[in-house]
Amino acid sequence: MKFLFNEYLNFALKSFKHRKMRSFLTVIGIFIGIASVVALLSISQGMQDAIEEQFEQFGTDKLIIMTRSGGFNGPPGLDTDTAARPLTEDDINEIKKNKGISRATHMLTKNSVVRFKKETKFLQIWALPPDKDSRRMVTDMQGFEIAEGRDLDEDDKYKVVIGSMLVDQMFDKDVGVGDRLEINGKTFQIVGILEPIGNSQDDTSLEIPIDIMKEVFDTGDEVAMIFAQVKDGLDPSKVAEDVEDDLRDFKDEEEDEESFTVLTNEQLQDQVGSILGLIQAVIVGIAAISLLVGGIGIMNTMYTTVLERTKEVGIMKAIGARNEDVLYIFLVESGLIGLVGGLIGIILGLMMSFGVELAIAQSGFIPMKASVTIELVLGVLLFSFALGAISGVLPAKQAADMKPVDALRYE
Repeated sequence: MKFLFNEYLNFALKSFKHRKMRSFLTVIGIFIGIASVVALLSISQGMQDAIEEQFEQFGTDKLIIMTRSGGFNGPPGLDTDTAARPLTEDDINEIKKNKGISRATHMLTKNSVVRFKKETKFLQIWALPPDKDSRRMVTDMQGFEIAEGRDLDEDDKYKVVIGSMLVDQMFDKDVGVGDRLEINGKTFQIVGILEPIGNSQDDTSLEIPIDIMKEVFDTGDEVAMIFAQVKDGLDPSKVAEDVEDDLRDFKDEEEDEESFTVLTNEQLQDQVGSILGLIQAVIVGIAAISLLVGGIGIMNTMYTTVLERTKEVGIMKAIGARNEDVLYIFLVESGLIGLVGGLIGIILGLMMSFGVELAIAQSGFIPMKASVTIELVLGVLLFSFALGAISGVLPAKQAADMKPVDALRYE
C-alpha cells in the first residue's frame, strides 16, 4: 500500500480540524518569530536602500573632512587639546593644493536659539560660501532645493532660508516667506523655503549668509566641515590618504593622533552598514530564540498527536502502510503547522514593517520604504515549513517505528 502526497496532506488537514485549539496554540510559537524576522529583514533592507540612495546623491567622488570631535572614529588615546582643534579656512587652502582635488569648499554650522513671535526653539543654523560653484557642490550633495521664494544672494545680509518643517510644524503659527524671526538675538527676514529633504535635522535647519554667520556667532576662520571633490579618474581612497598626509604635515600632528578625519563615500557606507548589521544581528538572535521555542512547541504537539493516534497507526500498518508512509504523514503535519505559522507571521511582519515605514515618514527621519520581495516571502515560507518538518522528525520516527501489534493493543 503506497500513499500519495495529497493523502498525506488530507491526514494533516484532518488532524488540524480535530485539534484546532492545540494547533493554533502551537502556530503562535512560530508566527511570532517569523513576524519578527520578516519585519526586520524588510525594514533593514528598506533602510539600506534609502541610505544607499542618499550616498548616491552624495557622490562617490566626494571627500568629507571634519574634526575627530565631530563624532567619527576618535581614537581612545587622542589628546584632548588635539581633539578640540577646529578646522580652519587655512586647511581648505591646503586641501586645494592637492593634485588629486579639483575643488573644495566648506560649511559652517551652529546650534542656536531661534525665536518666532513669542515662541523659542533650539535649531541648527548653517552657512555656505557665497560663490555659486561652492554652493552648487554642497546643495547637490545634500539635495537642497528651493520650494518657495528664492535662494540667498551674494549681497544678502540679514536674510534666511528655512527648512520645510519650520513652516507649519515647529511653531504654533505658520511661518512663511516675508516673515521675520530672531537668530541668536538678531532679526532675519525669510526669503526662501527649502523642499523637504526627508530628515528632521535638515528640514528644521536654517541657512544664513556666511559673513553674517561669522558676525553673529563670532566664528573667526573656523569651519565645521570641508567638502572636496576628487578629480575624474582618480581613486577617492588614495586621494583621501594623500589629503590626510598633507593636512597632518600642515597641522604638525602625529599619525593616529590627528585632530581631523578624512572620509570617503565608501567609508561612510561601511560605518553605517556595520551599525545596521549589529542591530540586525541582535534582533535576529532574539527572533531565533522565539523560533527555537516554537520548534520545541511543534515537537511537543507532535509527540502528543502520535500518542493519541497510536491505534490509527496500528490500523494503517496492519492494512499495508509502510514505515515511510507513517513517517511522511507526521512530517507533513508538522511541516504544515510551520507553514501556517509562517504564512500568518509573514502577514503580521509586513504589517509591522509598513507601520514602521509610516512612523519613520511622520517622524522626519530619512524616508524609507519597507523592501518586500517575492524571494523574501517564498524563502520565509520554505524556512517555516522546514522548521516544522524538522521539529516533527523525532515524533514521526517514533510513529513509524511502531509495531502494528503493539499499536493496536495501545489503550
